[in-house]
Amino acid sequence: MGYPVTVALRYLASKKRNMISISTALAIGGVTLGVAALTIVMSVTGGFQEQFREKVLGVNAHVLVLKYSIDFREYRDIMTKVEDVPHVIGVAPFVINPMMVTHGEHTATGVLLKGIDPTMMPKVLDLPKHIVDGSLDGLRRADAKPPVRSFDPLRDELDEPRPPPSRDGGSDSLLQLMRREVDDEMRAADAGTSEEAGAAPVVAAPTPPPIARGPVGDLKPAGGYGSQLPDDDFVPDSIDPDPCKSSDQVAKMPGIVVGRTLAKQLEVKLGDCVQVTSPQIGLSFGSGARSPIAKQFRVISVFEAGFDQYDSKLVYTDLYEAQAFYEYGDSVTGIEMKLDDIDRADSVAKEINKRLNNGIYNTMTWKQLNHGLFTALLFQQIGMSFALGLIIVIAACTVIATLIMVVLEKKKEIALLKALGAKNDAILRIFLYQGAIIGLAGTASGLFLGWASCRFLVAYAFPLDPKVYFISSLPVSMH
Repeated sequence: MGYPVTVALRYLASKKRNMISISTALAIGGVTLGVAALTIVMSVTGGFQEQFREKVLGVNAHVLVLKYSIDFREYRDIMTKVEDVPHVIGVAPFVINPMMVTHGEHTATGVLLKGIDPTMMPKVLDLPKHIVDGSLDGLRRADAKPPVRSFDPLRDELDEPRPPPSRDGGSDSLLQLMRREVDDEMRAADAGTSEEAGAAPVVAAPTPPPIARGPVGDLKPAGGYGSQLPDDDFVPDSIDPDPCKSSDQVAKMPGIVVGRTLAKQLEVKLGDCVQVTSPQIGLSFGSGARSPIAKQFRVISVFEAGFDQYDSKLVYTDLYEAQAFYEYGDSVTGIEMKLDDIDRADSVAKEINKRLNNGIYNTMTWKQLNHGLFTALLFQQIGMSFALGLIIVIAACTVIATLIMVVLEKKKEIALLKALGAKNDAILRIFLYQGAIIGLAGTASGLFLGWASCRFLVAYAFPLDPKVYFISSLPVSMH
């Protein structure tokens, strides 16, 4: 390198030769602040992305197979077809539906009840790692089995022979009403044909007079007509017993796993009884709306995924218990799979689509399920990096301006060096070395300042509002 380096180091110092010049200090400071800001912001945005991905994949699988129907009874055959797909290390069925959870006077609505298979779930989900209180033992009862599929007139009447329609005033399906109307029209046509042929008409039996049915006994209430109804609708336990009040019945109830936030909201602890109520199930011809179903569960564990949306809106129970809320028997919502490499989710989904080769199944990846969230984080990271990159450009312009000022200030020295025989490229290297030294010094100090700031944020765990940011502390990921 020779004398250009020595001259560049002398130009960095002030005229007193015992410290760097003010212009050099400002140039190094600009690069330091720009690099430190970029390092801190990239670490924080990267931390948000990694935390969200970790929390989302902690309670969700990497690939899902769903069906364009609410009746998914052949899920075991589909599991057999996809379990040997390359990079698939776990397969399990699941059922998920919105419910209402009640404990005492506390109620939580919009809660997602997810039914899982306790034997297959650990191969797919990281739920056991998130358990903070209790355990998953007892999630499935020893005598548990899939629920029996109930009869639906609109779904099953064409497949299964049914008894003739009743005329006792009971509820009839649409097909039964149509069949009855056709039979009546045919009998009327036969009667008309018989009369035209001269046959004796069939005389219907006379209808007996209606029997008068009225109230019997004294209608006056025990307290007289001036009595008042009680303010509270109290129903004695002999008429409507509460199973949650009996410790023996609670011990026999199926288990349920709740999130920490939901447990605080409902004020439940291990061993408490909670009631899960399904929403009103659609309408069917002839039978009207099906009333909601309520089942009691025993809290066996509490999990904390670190993502408030899951800790407050997600509960787990046995697959068979979740299926019992609906009338489709051993049917599931879908199949979830775990991969050895999450970045191969798209290629695995394409391979599964080829194997199934059926338009009634839909394969989704974790990226598609959370496309909006991760896309927003990516655009945020790109935008912040671009904005902070401008700061570094400004710092670089400061370095260039400093070099220009030095060149203008050192005209006499440059002329003297050229008179002594210095070549133009040697003079150029003097100022290139000076700029490189400023850049390296500023980058190194900026990286150190950014690293120290990130370490402080990690140690301090800057708190965040989980209702706004979905996580409780500021995430930092340094690379």
